[in-house]
Amino acid sequence: MFSVNRAALTLLVAASAAGAAQGAVHRPHARITMAQARAIALRAAPGRVISGEYENEHGWRYSFDIQQRGHVQEIGVDSQTGRIVENKSEGRVDHD
Repeated sequence: MFSVNRAALTLLVAASAAGAAQGAVHRPHARITMAQARAIALRAAPGRVISGEYENEHGWRYSFDIQQRGHVQEIGVDSQTGRIVENKSEGRVDHD
């Protein structure tokens, strides 16, 4: 039983590593850092960042949900240029 579990674990680790490596191949290198993008987003919508991610939504970008008075503002920052590509209110709570 130990050898079966060990073999299964080895297979699982190898599959996870292959999947991670494959996903990394398609993710382009960003010209700006997440910290720089966060500062850009906070200039556009001052408040408290409640989430942030690097995502591919019509091109690679950083996306931040920022809690402001009474609502959450979503700000998208292009990862290559630093330009704001989305600035929308998500209402009182984050719906994503």
